[in-house]
Amino acid sequence: MSSTIVEPYLLFGGRCEEALEFYRQALGARIDLLMRYRESPAPMPPGSIPPGFEDKVMHASVQIGATRIMASDGNKVGTNFEGFSLSFTANSDAEARRVFAELSAGGTVGMPLAKTFWSSCFGMVTDRFGMHWMVTVGA
Repeated sequence: MSSTIVEPYLLFGGRCEEALEFYRQALGARIDLLMRYRESPAPMPPGSIPPGFEDKVMHASVQIGATRIMASDGNKVGTNFEGFSLSFTANSDAEARRVFAELSAGGTVGMPLAKTFWSSCFGMVTDRFGMHWMVTVGA
């Protein structure tokens, strides 16, 4: 079998650059590539993006720890992240508390950080962009 890779591709509905900067500060994300719609090597088909999206992010490749995610503003305003969560595994309770606090700023806590049977520290939060996160301390 080939070495298949599945990577999340997140569509932020006009807030991608803001979200990437937030994740850079909160999670230490590194933006490896960022291309705007106006930089596309091929012209965008008429009506394929909302008016004013020319300077929005068409594609970004982002490294968070050992994981790569891809992101874009997509082709519509607004987001609806439903049916999944991103899981952040911290190396310590202190790191989990720091990351959880960062992700919670302007967001909604679904489950406060607490000790569980599988982790010394686990919690769930939806950040200000509507992205669902699970923060846990690895074994």
